Formats: sequence, C-alpha cells, structure tokens
Amino acid sequence: MSRPLLLLLLVPVLAAACLLARGALHGWRGERAALTYELGTELRPVVLRAAGALVCTMAATALAVTAVFVGRPSAPPRAAPSAGLPAAPAAVEHPAAVPPSASPAASAGSGRPVAFTGIGHPAEGDLLEGAVPGSDGKPRAVRVWLPPHYADDAAVRYPVLVLHASVPGRTADAELPDVFDGLLSAIKLGRARPFLVVAPAAPTGTEHPCELVAAAPQALADDAGLRTAVAAAFRTLPPAPQGWATLGVGAGAPCAVAAGLARPELYGAAAAVSGRYDAPALAQTAADAPSGPPTHLLLAAAKADTDGLTAAHRVADALHAGKGQAARAVVRVSDVVQDFTPERERLRLVRLAAQYLTDTLARPTS
Repeated sequence: MSRPLLLLLLVPVLAAACLLARGALHGWRGERAALTYELGTELRPVVLRAAGALVCTMAATALAVTAVFVGRPSAPPRAAPSAGLPAAPAAVEHPAAVPPSASPAASAGSGRPVAFTGIGHPAEGDLLEGAVPGSDGKPRAVRVWLPPHYADDAAVRYPVLVLHASVPGRTADAELPDVFDGLLSAIKLGRARPFLVVAPAAPTGTEHPCELVAAAPQALADDAGLRTAVAAAFRTLPPAPQGWATLGVGAGAPCAVAAGLARPELYGAAAAVSGRYDAPALAQTAADAPSGPPTHLLLAAAKADTDGLTAAHRVADALHAGKGQAARAVVRVSDVVQDFTPERERLRLVRLAAQYLTDTLARPTS
C-alpha cells in the first residue's frame, strides 16, 4: 500500500479515536454526577466508547509506523557496528572458490585468490576492499561496491562501472564519499539498472595521476590483473563494451575519458563529470587506440560551471578534428544541471552519468 493512501486512512481513524475518547470522558463525568445524587448508572456506553477509542488509537499507530517505513528496501541482517565501523564478524570474503582459469592472475603467482573484506555499507549496499597486485607487482587497494540485493540471487551477473580516482594511492570514494549516493539515486529512480562499482586506487609516482594517464593511458589503474581479480571474486558480466563502463568525477574525470578513448574494445561508454582536460593529449590517445567500436563519451558539468563546460567543448572539438578512432568518437556535452549547492549539483550529475552509461550496458543476467 502506498504512503499517500496510508496517510489518507490515518486521518479518519485519528478523528474517530478523538470523538470516541471525548464521548467516553463526558459519559464518565455524567455517571459520576449520577452516583453523587444516588441515581441509577449505566457504564456500558462509557466502556464501549473507551474500548473503541483504544482500538482506533492502536490502528492509527500501526498506520503511522507503516507509512514511515513503506517503500524502504529490505536488506539482509548485518552485524552490529562498533565505534562507527562494521564489527569484525561482518567481514566477507569473495569467493570461496575461484575458477581455474582466473586463479593465476587473481593470485599474482601466490596460488590464492584475492580476498575482498567488507568495510562498510554506504548507499544501502556493501563496500569491500582487497589488495590486488598492479602491473608492477605491488599491491594496490581496490574497492568494490555491491548494489542492494546483490546477495538475493546467486545466479545473477551484473555489469561493472569502473570509478577512477585522482589522488595517488586513494580510491575515488575516499575523495567523494557521496558518489555512491548519486549512483544509488539513479538506480532507485529507475534511471539506471543495478551494477557493481569497482574503484581502484589511483597510480602513485605522480601528484596528478589523471594528467599522466591522459598522455600515457597504459598507466591506467584498470589493468588486466584488476579485471581478472574482480571477475573471479564477484558475479560480473565479462569485460566487454556491453558489460563494462567507466566514470570519473572532478579531478578523476580525465582518467575516465582516457580509459574510454584508449580501450574501446573494453568500455562501451565513458562519463566524466566536472572535469578539466588536456584536449590535445586525449585526442592523441584516441587516435593511437586500436581499431574498435566508436567510443561513446559523456562530458557533463553544471550549468554555472563555465570553465568545466569550456573544457568539455574543447575535448569534443579536438576529437572531431582528430584521426582514426578520435574522429569516430560520439561525444555528448551536458550543461543542463543546476541546483542550490555544489553538493546537490554533483549528486545530480552523477545520477545523469549513471543514466547515460546504463544505456550502453547489458541488463543483469542469470
């Protein structure tokens, strides 16, 4: 039953409870006066009115509680938090067993799969973290956000959204903790289908990793080892344009654009929010990319972000004037979002990006 209908029922029930309680009170006063003058009394109407008022009050309470909680998604029981963090028993490791073909890459020669451990529950989902060996053999943090109800059906496989970071050694959600709220908002509003979010730590060795990858896309954090570890530990669609997409927010936006342009055979689309870009370097990245399907790219910025919109149009112009895969890129610039605060604008921009990306991704499948 919808919340408006519950509230509509609540009003007459409360009114009936008030009328019955008032009638019972007046009747009780009358009977007390009759006893004073030693007249005959009849308590039955008073008792019936009082009982009716009690029943109506209980019904109103039940309707109010139901109206408060209706529409909230159910979630599996979780361990009680301690000091603001999940208790140790809530730790989850994925998977219990690894397919033989994925085991060597996922374990980086150790013979064991990468263990992902639960570290929180942002945006009604589950956030896990593991140490995945990078291309240089050194472990780097990789976080994975599982959407609500991921555990409900063990046969369903989900598309993947790779979320790029801009601070060396940190993941994107550590920079922007509300990014998962924007993604969940798109899912709950029906503008995006559920997906996994993979957030690898940004490369180290430079203060601005996304400026590095614009000119050297081979330094991107989403290497084959990462994809193998994620595929071995979670139920994902295979790495391919219909199964994987990429997103960057703020300073992480150039990383997402570079990833989408450099790997058209992997990503079906890329979305960048409120970024500043090296347009010539990105156009060269696209021109040097292997032949494949055209890259679908969204460059979004708030209506009041004139610098961000100028940078987005420069990238679009540079790609259209480029060669090879660059000239084939399908670029969309969005400048329609506006709101009262930068935080609300960012949430709406992330929601818009999720909606754009989901159009290229396949539905979760069994």
